[in-house]
Amino acid sequence: MIDLANTPVLETERLSLRAPKGSDWPVWRDFYMTARAQYCGGGADITLGHAWRAFGHVIGHWAMRGYGSFVFTLKGDDAPLGMAGPWHPADWPETEIGWTVWTPEAEGQGYAFEAASAARDFARRRLGWVDIVSYIDTENARSIALAERLGAVVDPAARQPKPDEPCLVFRHPKEGA
Repeated sequence: MIDLANTPVLETERLSLRAPKGSDWPVWRDFYMTARAQYCGGGADITLGHAWRAFGHVIGHWAMRGYGSFVFTLKGDDAPLGMAGPWHPADWPETEIGWTVWTPEAEGQGYAFEAASAARDFARRRLGWVDIVSYIDTENARSIALAERLGAVVDPAARQPKPDEPCLVFRHPKEGA
């Protein structure tokens, strides 16, 4: 397998954030094909082929945009725990910071907050993003709580990424606000 070359690695107090790689596939698959992934396009009824193509989008975003979601791991351990990072598919109305936690053991540890904070800082400093949102399903209480912890607030006037599937659009504070 080939890793994405020349991609940044971010570090926080406890985590390393790196580009996704092929060896992350089994952990992603095992997450994406369960009800735990219901708010990010996955779910228990997802086929292996759908999961494969979705993971291809995660890796392909880096190739097409030059940035994407970082896989986060504990420092010194390359086992993937989840991902967080800048996301902007061609049909998304705004630049987004998103996150997912792939393993049940990683939930409730503050890793998603730590990773999303680092990824948002990267998007501001390295990508020049000023306006950043997070698109969150109205039923996803954990992600709503995380967005609020990050200082984001619902923007009811923001455009929806999928008008036929309305979500909450959380607007992140401007840097220094």
